[in-house]
Formats: sequence, structure tokens, C-alpha cells
Amino acid sequence: MTTFTVVFDACVLFPAPLRDILMELAVSGLFRARWTDEIHDEWVRSLLRIRDDISAEKLLRTRELMNQAVPDSLVTDYQDLISGLMLPDENDRHVLATAIKCGASVIVTSNLVDFPADYLWKFGVEAQHPDDFIACQFDLNQPVACSAIKRLRQRLKNPPRSVAEYIQTLEKMSLPQTVHRLKAFDGVL
Repeated sequence: MTTFTVVFDACVLFPAPLRDILMELAVSGLFRARWTDEIHDEWVRSLLRIRDDISAEKLLRTRELMNQAVPDSLVTDYQDLISGLMLPDENDRHVLATAIKCGASVIVTSNLVDFPADYLWKFGVEAQHPDDFIACQFDLNQPVACSAIKRLRQRLKNPPRSVAEYIQTLEKMSLPQTVHRLKAFDGVL
């Protein structure tokens, strides 16, 4: 069922609700998700910097669970590509190098300005905002996407969330297209 490969930038793995929805969609087989240890290090470091209530051990466990949930998710041997890439923020070159190395067609990132479309096009890669990406997954396969979201929401225990509460969480994350689609299917979520 997997039709294409995507790379998750660290910025979309940083907020837990966004990471959870992207991971659940990946586990559902809608696409093949990829990342690197460097991407992991970046989102973990960022989260630890602003959240003193989360331990490094807990995030290491999350990282391990992500790697287990998506077989062959870790991309390696991409570092040689980095120096030849030109992006507005050179600290993002490793993400593009990862996409090139694993043949990804999409980088899911909130930092679209750091991934110019005309440059990425040369490598057959497109940067997509997570809201656009998730909405597209719904449009491509509504039954699978709805089932994934339902499973995710039902697993939430601390605290449990009703459909309306879960949708409110996503509204706060500035995911208007995703929220619009979820509201249309709230009876099955």
C-alpha cells in the first residue's frame, strides 16, 4: 500500500500531537516515513530546552518506539551529500540530504521558507506544511486516515479526549485543513 516516501523534519516531531498524528498515518501504510538520528537529536534537544517536566529518558523511549513502529525508518550515510547543498539555513541541509539519499518525494516541515521549491525541484523533492500533508492523506484515502485518527484518539488516556476535544487540540496547533476534514468525519472518529 505504501506509495511514496517522506522525510519528517524535526519541527514536525517536536509537538507531541503533531508527531502522534504523523506517526499513526505512517504506521497505517499511507506513506513510508523516514528520518535520521540527527533529526531525532534535533527535536529531542529542542523539546528538552523548553520543557523541564520531560526527562531525556522518556524522549529516548519515544525515539526508540518511533524507530520500532516504522521499519527501516532510519536513514544513514547521507552526510556526504550535505556540503553540496545550498539552502537558506545551512543547518537544514541534512534534511534535504536525507530526502535525496532515501528517494523521498516530500519533506514534511513547518519551515517552508527554508526549503525553496525551485531548489528542491532539482532533486525531485517537495516541502509540504504538515497541515497540507495531513489533509492530502485524508483526500487520498479517507477510510485509512479516519481509522488511524480514531485509533490515535482512543489511545489517549492522560487525559482521554472526546472527538471535539481532540479536534480542539489540533485547532490550537494551526492545522485548519486537518481540522476541517476531521469535523466532517467526527461521527466515525
